[in-house]
Amino acid sequence: MTADITGTGYVRTRRDGALLTVTLDRPDQLNAQTPATWSALAEVGAALDEDVRVVVVRGEGRAFSAGLDRSMFDTSSTSGGSLGELVRLPVEEAQERIRSYQAGFRWLRAPGIVSVAAVQGHAIGAGAQLALACDLRVMTEDAQLRLPEVTLGLVPDLTGTSTLVELVGYSRALELCMTGRAVGAAEARAIGLATLVVPGAELDDAVADLAAALVAPPVGASRATAALVRSAVRNDFPTQDAAERAAQVQRLHDLAGGR
Repeated sequence: MTADITGTGYVRTRRDGALLTVTLDRPDQLNAQTPATWSALAEVGAALDEDVRVVVVRGEGRAFSAGLDRSMFDTSSTSGGSLGELVRLPVEEAQERIRSYQAGFRWLRAPGIVSVAAVQGHAIGAGAQLALACDLRVMTEDAQLRLPEVTLGLVPDLTGTSTLVELVGYSRALELCMTGRAVGAAEARAIGLATLVVPGAELDDAVADLAAALVAPPVGASRATAALVRSAVRNDFPTQDAAERAAQVQRLHDLAGGR
């Protein structure tokens, strides 16, 4: 089943059983993003069916996403979501507006799902942060991720700093954010940004194989394991050990009860 999210967000979805595919569909603009894009993404997350186990995020055409639509950089503009509009808002209201934008990204780490970014070509700024928001990234050999915000006098503000540090550690994340340099697919695989790197012609098959492997285990065990791995990032050893014990006992009870 395919659905188009309206409102100039250029986001469409397709549901195939436990797999939901979310596609940025603005290939003529290299899937440049606007606040309408983030609202559409947040809408998808808010309406997520509990039977969905894997979410694949991809971009139509030759790039995953080239980042913000250029029109948003006009500081004299008062149009919705432009930097000019944000500057003119009261500080608290501007921060709340950005919080609503971040909601389009955060749900990709929601309990119950594993998210996969299928990245080809450029993933710049907001595009890189969307890829980083996902649990896993499959990249083509020509793909590049870049967070250039600092070179524009800005900061990454779409959840990118926390997810980047989680993936590559503090010092590497600091270097990437402070220089704004591009990270190619080979380096991305070496430092832990890319889960898998494949030739461009093999991207669809590689993502399909990964999605099939992710939905193959029993749903209860799969979701409990994902929750444990996520909590391990922040828990100390005793806390994580306790979480493992509790999860395993719950799994044993569920299995004994036929669930």
